[in-house]
Amino acid sequence: MATSRGRRQFLRWVAANASALALAPSLHVTLDGTPVADAAVSRIGASLIGTLEGPEVVTDPKRMPRTFSEAPALQALVRAGKLPPVKDRVGDDPLVLKPLQEVGKYGGTLHLASTGPADFVGGVRFASGPDTPLAFDHTGYKVTPNIAKGYEISADGRTITLHLRRGMRWSTGTPFTADDFVFWFEDMYGNKDLVPASETLMMVDGKPVVIEKVDEYTIRYNCPGPNYLFPQQLAGGTHVASPGWYGLNALGGYAPSQYLKQFHAKYTPKDELDQKVRAAKYDNWVGLFKNRNSWQLNPDLPVVSPWKTTAPATGLTWVLERNPYSVWVDTAGNQLPYIDRVELALAQDLDVLSLRAMSGEIDYQSRNILIDKLALLIQNQSKGNYRVHLDPGEYGCDMALFFNMSFEADSEIAKWFNAADFRRALALGINRDQVNEAFWLGTGTPGSVVPAETNPYNPGPEYRTLWATHDPAKANAMLDRIGLKQKDGQGFRLRTDGKGRLSIEVMTLAGQLLPFTEICEMIKEQYKDIGIDLQIKEVERSLALTRTAANQQQLAAWANDGTEHLYIAPVHLFPYEESNTEVTGPLYARWFNTNGAQGKEPPPRMRQIMDDWRKAFGVPAREQIRLGKEIWRIAAEDVYVIGVVGLGPASSGVRVVKNNLGNVPSREFNSSAVFSPGISKPQTFYWKS
Repeated sequence: MATSRGRRQFLRWVAANASALALAPSLHVTLDGTPVADAAVSRIGASLIGTLEGPEVVTDPKRMPRTFSEAPALQALVRAGKLPPVKDRVGDDPLVLKPLQEVGKYGGTLHLASTGPADFVGGVRFASGPDTPLAFDHTGYKVTPNIAKGYEISADGRTITLHLRRGMRWSTGTPFTADDFVFWFEDMYGNKDLVPASETLMMVDGKPVVIEKVDEYTIRYNCPGPNYLFPQQLAGGTHVASPGWYGLNALGGYAPSQYLKQFHAKYTPKDELDQKVRAAKYDNWVGLFKNRNSWQLNPDLPVVSPWKTTAPATGLTWVLERNPYSVWVDTAGNQLPYIDRVELALAQDLDVLSLRAMSGEIDYQSRNILIDKLALLIQNQSKGNYRVHLDPGEYGCDMALFFNMSFEADSEIAKWFNAADFRRALALGINRDQVNEAFWLGTGTPGSVVPAETNPYNPGPEYRTLWATHDPAKANAMLDRIGLKQKDGQGFRLRTDGKGRLSIEVMTLAGQLLPFTEICEMIKEQYKDIGIDLQIKEVERSLALTRTAANQQQLAAWANDGTEHLYIAPVHLFPYEESNTEVTGPLYARWFNTNGAQGKEPPPRMRQIMDDWRKAFGVPAREQIRLGKEIWRIAAEDVYVIGVVGLGPASSGVRVVKNNLGNVPSREFNSSAVFSPGISKPQTFYWKS
């Protein structure tokens, strides 16, 4: 078994840095020189996990500022007559934030890194605000006002009313009103060329949710049945709440109607629109429209986020600059953001990204910092003028293996993927403790896919280890019993159709979050003990999306991040979104999203998960929790996803922050569902010097 790079680096660090051992006085080393992770790195890691904290959204009118100020560059534009005064730009109902530590000061550029255009989510999660109507506070669970000033939900759960902020404007100065929600609903979501299938979150009991304009600053979601969880959908990273995240798919819940009408077939004469399509080198108006509605690709797009794109994510550096019409202000009346400019530089791979962080080239980064670099990151803190924080997630797995349950290209593989004992046997074939020590440096928790025991939907402590211990003897017996007794000369199991060795392919993504390929290489070696031939195929993310959409992947490696918010981000739990690379059955997802009109009907137990998930939207909180526990019980028992290691900081939770960056929390709630690190409101970060 090959020793991981992380272990080797840690040993070198221990030898060279006696002072660091004060954090780990009881370091033990095995006979082969391998450090016992929980005696050293885990102790060091524990010291890097701070207190969960963050800024506050102010709603008390008595605490609202009465006068406003702005960045010096904007003051100059006001004096030159190129911008209206700041009080007119923030509107009558600005979004007031109490910074975590103190009122900051203006200026500077903040440097992050990304792995390319397909990695745009990192920029969205940091710099979009978030741009959702509602938002979660720093605890990750409480819904607060955001783009919308507030909301009401009727007693029967059928009507959700949003109150927008009076006088709020898009980044171009155009008024932001209820018309922008109606335009999205009627002309984007309602146009089958742009959005071919109904969105699950816009359906209740198979019937559509309807958006209604009440007045200029009030919209109403009219639901055909109870929809008590809809406010959470409007606060999370969902298809109905964030144009920054989903605008490229014509989703997002609202859009700049005045700007986009020039690219829409309903509003622009065909000859004129065709000319625009040809000039932009698109095949049709739909492709052009979606590109023009992309937060990360189109610098001309009006936005409501604190920063707006000025150089697109397709270049070597994705650049975002302050939005002069930002609706965010601090408690002293200073328009936010404090920082002028955000730059995300392209990193060739994750090793290069981590090296840039160590050398001090990156000011703030959590996404794509590898856990196996933790020792080196600690070692270089002084040299790089940064500090390391760890933000464990409450979702079950930083790394999991997702079965494509609707795979059809090979009937033999499909048969075994749909056999629960086959999936369970493969889960028992993984030595999670070994994986945890080698790649998590002992900072993770081996186990199944279920969320943390503190999560309201956790089904019980016994489900952490259900089908999630290392038991190769039991795995071999199970595989023999289901009909896979025959083996070749190398000990690998043979297919039952006479076509040779049973080889299973796992798709990993290059340059993403964790060294998934290397982890799978270790699992590949472990699987030899149960006669399973695991083949690893590393692909680029956009190719992975293509393969997934074509139902070509077999297994996929990724995190099940977001699933701690079961009713917001179920994509890593059951087949919810067919284009996601980790979907447990794209054909099942199509069936789910079309209410059975297309795709393939899932097996009964998976369908029960889907039914329970939908049912939860129409019942009170206590019943939502009961259904959530039942969903996780089925998921853990049936092993549609093999949990490996989680409940740690490995997936987007190793955070590097420059020492002179202010208002940064010591710990952030780590979740893709709630826009971390956006949940900490980076618009309040500032340079101390």
